[in-house]
Amino acid sequence: MTAGLGLVHRHGERLTVTVADTGAELLSYVYRAEAAWEAPKPYVHPLRTLAGRVVTDYRPNDHRWHKGLQMTASHLSGQNLWGGNSYVHGEGYLALPGRVGSMAHAGFDEVAAGDGRARFTERLTWHPYGGGLWADETRRIEVHDVDPADGSWALTWSCAVTNRREEPLRFGSPTTQGRPDAGYTGLFWRGPRAFAGGRVLGPDAEGPGMMGRQAPWLAYCGEHDGVDGHATLVFAHSPENDHTGAGGGHPAHWFVRDSPYAAVAPSLAFHEELVLEPGATLTRRYRVLVADGEWDRARVAARLDALAW
Repeated sequence: MTAGLGLVHRHGERLTVTVADTGAELLSYVYRAEAAWEAPKPYVHPLRTLAGRVVTDYRPNDHRWHKGLQMTASHLSGQNLWGGNSYVHGEGYLALPGRVGSMAHAGFDEVAAGDGRARFTERLTWHPYGGGLWADETRRIEVHDVDPADGSWALTWSCAVTNRREEPLRFGSPTTQGRPDAGYTGLFWRGPRAFAGGRVLGPDAEGPGMMGRQAPWLAYCGEHDGVDGHATLVFAHSPENDHTGAGGGHPAHWFVRDSPYAAVAPSLAFHEELVLEPGATLTRRYRVLVADGEWDRARVAARLDALAW
């Protein structure tokens, strides 16, 4: 049975999704602006399992711009909409003046809960350091399939980014700039510190060797501090991501680390840049399954099959 959901809006700050019967919080979506050096942008934190266990980290001391689950753009036409230092080939990560931009909340078109779902649709604008308009985004986040018996719930994150420049937007990553195995950009999850050294699973492989590979989904199992037990997060990208719209035929490759911290991203531009022409729109859709316990490959696959796109 799917549990009912509630949605609480603290205007100007955050939306919080709750389980209606218990009041338990599943996530907070924070859209207020934060520190400029951290490339201000909305993010999800805390993200919780149905048992109330937090499965995201926020502003860790190694990367202050890592904030839960968020859409990022680490290398975008010479700008950094990810936060912090920028990778420069041959020189490493540098604090570059005039390089860090932002993704700004512009308003909500829908905020609603009912029929076992909670959803909101947001308008955002993307800006370089100087403040010009580079892109508009429409973002839709939906929480659904909350199953107490199974110990899991699902989040679907959809986005449509339209280039408002008069020249192409070039999405890249540290790897497209010359650093091996650092193809992070796009939707990015930072796990709790306790999740370092966790288990990484794919449909037909496992371990951090999944870095840079293609697969329809990737799961990360971590063990909690403070309480006994594990949690599993499953990240999946919709099949049409690889075949439709701007960037079609530009398939996602997984960025995943279990050391020195837990992180997962279905990268927009791992091995090569994604080019978005003026006026064109890049559409992507992702799903995140949040589950209590340590799930195996068969259980992950069965649950994803039940959550057909």
